[in-house]
Amino acid sequence: MSRELSASRAHATVAPATQRRLGAQNLAQFGAYGLLVLLAIFSLVPFAWVVLAAFDAHATIYFQIPRSWTLQHVIDLFTEADGVRLIINSLIYTLGATVVTIIVCTMGGYVLSRFAFPGSRVLLLGILLLRIVPPTATIVPLYLLATSLGFRDTYHGVILVLAALQTPLALWMLKGFFDAVPIAIEEAALVDGASRLRAAFQVVLPLAGQGVAAAGLIGFIGAWSEFLIPLVLISDQDKMPISIGMFRAWISYTQVDWGLLAALSITYMIPAVVFYVIARRALQSSIAGGLSGV
Repeated sequence: MSRELSASRAHATVAPATQRRLGAQNLAQFGAYGLLVLLAIFSLVPFAWVVLAAFDAHATIYFQIPRSWTLQHVIDLFTEADGVRLIINSLIYTLGATVVTIIVCTMGGYVLSRFAFPGSRVLLLGILLLRIVPPTATIVPLYLLATSLGFRDTYHGVILVLAALQTPLALWMLKGFFDAVPIAIEEAALVDGASRLRAAFQVVLPLAGQGVAAAGLIGFIGAWSEFLIPLVLISDQDKMPISIGMFRAWISYTQVDWGLLAALSITYMIPAVVFYVIARRALQSSIAGGLSGV
């Protein structure tokens, strides 16, 4: 009886402390969820404004639910604002830069993964350093170099510069993927009589396919969203990408057409989103394990 009475007294002493601790935990969780909800609202409102304004006949700079819906802004984008040419130019720059990035980084990543030579570590760190330097810090020498090489107002000039900007991260990523492929598999192919080139393309490259896809995704999104390089290197109106088209639509008129600008923004986002949906598994894989070699 006395033991039960002691246990009851101990429980009565501990219970308020436990309740206070649980109450504090619940309050912290409530605060964390509340903060996440606020951040989500803060992040989603600009996208909601773009979507609503693109179909609002009376779009303004303020967030509002359309009183009358219309497709006129989208129609004007392709009939009056030269949207088709802007999109085609952007696709030329982006796809060209993505292809160059994949080819260069696949070959470079394989060589850096499979062959050890003096200075390879310094070379890798030097390449990564190019990614750390802010692009605006190198814009003047880049402009002078592009002018001397005849890269201004050319598709191939912008493609090469955009590919160079995407190369450091893609190269490190692909090196990590090639490092993850067991070298014994490649050696078995060599023992069976395959050449080094055939073993690389038919044995190693398929196993590192997700890394190639992830590098392509990063290169595509980086080149598609690039604004500074086309702004500096392109002055020909017929070769403007959509990012510069949006900027000029913003500054060219005293009264901004918010509906047209929102429709242009949605068009600008669609290719990157579609490409991400297609290659997202490869990107997730690269984040999970591909960079382990870094």
